[in-house]
Amino acid sequence: MLGVSLRFYFCDEPNQAGPLLYEWLLQHAKNIGMPGASAFRAIAGFGRHGQMRESHFGELSGSQPVLVEFLLTEEDAENLLKSLAKEPVAINYARTSVELGVVGARS
Repeated sequence: MLGVSLRFYFCDEPNQAGPLLYEWLLQHAKNIGMPGASAFRAIAGFGRHGQMRESHFGELSGSQPVLVEFLLTEEDAENLLKSLAKEPVAINYARTSVELGVVGARS
């Protein structure tokens, strides 16, 4: 089946009020019925503001770059993007066409 990889890139700030952005994004997606997602912390990175972010031993959680990825149908991807457009957040994303499937069988 053809689908979409929808990837969101951002840096969370551990001193912001409320949940970290990746936690909020995952919960928002779950609340509107998305089938699943994964969040990944990067070793290092920089974004549109040019500030380098790197992981250091003992650093507070949330201070590194984060990637949240969804594998979705076209319809689910559109629904997620439309729902986020109504929220007071600005998140960079990349959208790529992918082949979705399951291989193997569980015993």
